[in-house]
Amino acid sequence: MSDDKITQPDNTLWRYWRGLGGWNFYFLAKFGLLWFGYLNFHALPNLVFMAFLLMPIPSPRLHRWRHLIAIPIGIGLFYHDTWLPGINSILSQGSQLTGFSADYLLELTNRFINWQMIGAAFVLLIAYLFLAQWIRITVFTVAALVWLNVVNIAGPAISLLPTTNTATVTDTPSTPATATAPGGNLPAANGPPTNANLTAYLEQFYQQEKARATTFPVALPADAQPFDVLIINICSLAWADLDAVNLRNHPLWAKMDIMFTNFNSATAYSGPAAIRLLRASCGQPSHHDLYQPANQQCYLFDNLAKLGFKQQLMLDHSGVFGNFLKEVREQGDIQAPLMSQAGIGNELASFDGEPIYNDLQLLNRWLDQQKKGGDARTATFFNLIPLHDGNRFVGGKQTADYQPRAQQLFDQLNTFLDELQKSGRKVMVVIVPEHGAALAGDKMQMSGLRDIPSLNITHTPVGIKLVGMQAPHQGSPVEIKTPSSYLALSELVSRLVDGKVFTAPSVDWQVLTQNLPQTAVISENDNAIVMQYQGKAYIRLNGGDWVPYPQ
Repeated sequence: MSDDKITQPDNTLWRYWRGLGGWNFYFLAKFGLLWFGYLNFHALPNLVFMAFLLMPIPSPRLHRWRHLIAIPIGIGLFYHDTWLPGINSILSQGSQLTGFSADYLLELTNRFINWQMIGAAFVLLIAYLFLAQWIRITVFTVAALVWLNVVNIAGPAISLLPTTNTATVTDTPSTPATATAPGGNLPAANGPPTNANLTAYLEQFYQQEKARATTFPVALPADAQPFDVLIINICSLAWADLDAVNLRNHPLWAKMDIMFTNFNSATAYSGPAAIRLLRASCGQPSHHDLYQPANQQCYLFDNLAKLGFKQQLMLDHSGVFGNFLKEVREQGDIQAPLMSQAGIGNELASFDGEPIYNDLQLLNRWLDQQKKGGDARTATFFNLIPLHDGNRFVGGKQTADYQPRAQQLFDQLNTFLDELQKSGRKVMVVIVPEHGAALAGDKMQMSGLRDIPSLNITHTPVGIKLVGMQAPHQGSPVEIKTPSSYLALSELVSRLVDGKVFTAPSVDWQVLTQNLPQTAVISENDNAIVMQYQGKAYIRLNGGDWVPYPQ
């Protein structure tokens, strides 16, 4: 074969390397957000996207088409890398957004815009344009993304960055009286926090919870003492919110007999929180199982009804938004008629413009009805929302500050407890919030957003006050420090259901509160799970991999 017939390799295609151009800024912005913990960065999809942008294409027309096609892909990938709510969550909540007032939607939009971050992005853009005159930025961008993929082989890249810490449970106040419980209720947290170990821990938790339930007596003894159970379910109140507005030491909390200082609400939304409370007599189910039929023994109010407690239902709102009242009836199995709100005043309007009725007036009406009704035993579920994000004072257009609303609510509850004491009626008052308000926000969610059930949102103050006791509790509240949730409340109700504690000449509070069921700190919304493992918080979004919760 002659030399002139040998075909030389055609390197023409490789002459069309054009670099990333303006897409360098796209990746540099992502690197900056990742460095400070604001992204759930997916290294491999970003590398594939970069390869698509770098692939040499001779035709200028096809090259331009590639950039046009890359724009929606880049936007979608950027959104996928953020902690923002998933598409499924947005679609499921879309019908509720239509109920928001225009003023509230505008406020949320303004809250979403981070002007400091926009300023930093502008500085980064100018720096990129300046340096790109002399430096091939593409080389550094490619090297950085390849490095992220290499280190990501051993685990999520975010866990290897120097500025990322994992969240821990907010410190709780300590008091001299402390009740402890054994740790036998918790699943074993063995092994390093790998994706497989975290998933196995979660599955072990669900299996253990399915086997747990409160045992109520079949019948009350002949010498049982009648009393009322009043459960006050407050929307948007967590320990972090109390700290944000300096109300942790409000006199209301000192008035409690028992305080759960390590209570987990297990969710960040109102409907699921109410269902979990109403199904408190069984272990903690997954979010999916929450909307499946449950064993009849799981329903706290049904257990009380079988022992002669008449069910009652109160709201300081209509219950229409988010189908709250419908969910309470269908999934919580509480069928009592809603107590009348006629004639009750309102100083607040909700984010959708509906009135929020005065809680003290409602509670006083409840007390009057108890006196006149002649029912020896009642069990009342009272849900109230004056602390919800977006609420405003009547006549105002801006969201009312949280602090004065919380101060007013706590003052009202404090006043009601005093009136209740004067009435001479025996009542077990349980104050249990649905979830927090997310006043501070964090790197994953802006203030007020609760799509992810972070520890600061689900770590809620729960207090119990026994009114009308012959030997009332003295001193600081008995503090339950162990990780607890709704099953512990149900167990405590079952221990007190005969009412003898109200007429006992003395009460051993340590015995009363010892060995309450413990529950691992695991919280769940539709598309997000936050779990505490070996003292640190981890999150899984949309069924993906576990990553440390950025702090």
